[in-house]
Amino acid sequence: MEKPLTVPEAIVAFFVKTMTPLNPWRFCVAPMLDWTDKHCRYFHRQLSRHARLYTEMVTTGAIIFGDQHRHLDFNREEHPVALQLGGSDPADLARCAKIAKEWGYDEINLNCGCPSERVQRGSFGACLMNEPELVADCCKAMLDAVDLDITVKHRIGIDKVQDYGFVQHFVGTLFDAGVRTFIVHTRNAWLKGLSPKENREVPPLRREVAFRLKEDFPQATIVINGQVEDLATAETLLEKVDGVMMGRAAYKNPWVLSEVDARLFGDEHRVPTREELIDSMTLYLERVAPTDVHATRATAKAMIGLLTGLAGARFYRRTLSDPAAFAATGTGVLKAALASAGWAERLTDDRRDDDEF
Repeated sequence: MEKPLTVPEAIVAFFVKTMTPLNPWRFCVAPMLDWTDKHCRYFHRQLSRHARLYTEMVTTGAIIFGDQHRHLDFNREEHPVALQLGGSDPADLARCAKIAKEWGYDEINLNCGCPSERVQRGSFGACLMNEPELVADCCKAMLDAVDLDITVKHRIGIDKVQDYGFVQHFVGTLFDAGVRTFIVHTRNAWLKGLSPKENREVPPLRREVAFRLKEDFPQATIVINGQVEDLATAETLLEKVDGVMMGRAAYKNPWVLSEVDARLFGDEHRVPTREELIDSMTLYLERVAPTDVHATRATAKAMIGLLTGLAGARFYRRTLSDPAAFAATGTGVLKAALASAGWAERLTDDRRDDDEF
């Protein structure tokens, strides 16, 4: 049994606990292709001040040879925000890291976890786990090029290889190259035979691998990803690792983010109501839509789950999925959707959202 703290010791312990800043990866929203664009991230930031936000994966080729403004522009309110890169050439990655630094990103994350065949044809994503020395060279090149955090998102194995030594060697090689933050999706990536969606569901979830990595690399920041469905799960996982990354759960029911700051960061502050979010995001659309023809639909897509589980949610979703509603209301479509849900009259009947999202 532990010896009780004396009063002076208790006071010191209290100040250490309350004054020591929590690590910035304590809670993250996963990078998701075709989902976490700048409009989605702006919306998510209204719900949490502390959640770390990630872009969709952008390839080095798209940045070097494509439209940089389309791929890299973001709202200053999104900070802290990380750019996820896809690539395997150290020189190209270093060049893109410099560009990302100039653009104002807070972190560069290298994708070593995407199993799609299209990504494999580009020689990056999960297949890079078979070449840890090359990944180390890529990370070292970026670390030498910029003074940003260089992080890696990866799986725990390739295909049906269950050997812990595989991922331990991968992480160890990158740690020796200077990487200190690892986002571990605790499933294997099957490179053949499964779609990206199936790769998120079929390979078994093995969180104990991330726990063991934290034990073997105590100086590394280990962030766990994979089926983090709610904040209760996040709180439990944070007892064994440094951070959690939530993916589709945050997209399907974004309101979960409204409790992140209080529950995971100890930051009690007033969170906007759903009605206030609709108002603020409508003002956002009025500001950005004139120069971005995709803004209104992209924002509506990001916000389609805002009423999940509440009365009128089905009507709200129906409006945000209706082309006629966009044509009729333009940037006012969010308010129109809320009205269709009955919230304009403060609907209080017992209808519930019984549809599967």
